[in-house]
Amino acid sequence: MNSIMIAATALFARNEEESNMLIVLRDRLTPLGVNAELRDNNSALMVHRRERGLPVWVFVGYGGAYYSWHNAEKRHPTSDPEGAANVLAEYIAR
Repeated sequence: MNSIMIAATALFARNEEESNMLIVLRDRLTPLGVNAELRDNNSALMVHRRERGLPVWVFVGYGGAYYSWHNAEKRHPTSDPEGAANVLAEYIAR
């Protein structure tokens, strides 16, 4: 396999892993009554606010280490999806 194919395969694997992290977060938000949906080929999670307002877009960043939102000013470790769901639920309730 040439270097381009190796790089493409590694990128695909990383994107799939990040997509899975977003799926886990969405699944943790659902029991909290938070409506969230995967968007853009599973590269982002759109979290709807309970009241009027723009949704919050959540991404996996920092090499897969954090869920991030609000222009990456807010973040939570991907190793704690339940904690991230609680923080996000509180954040969108404001």
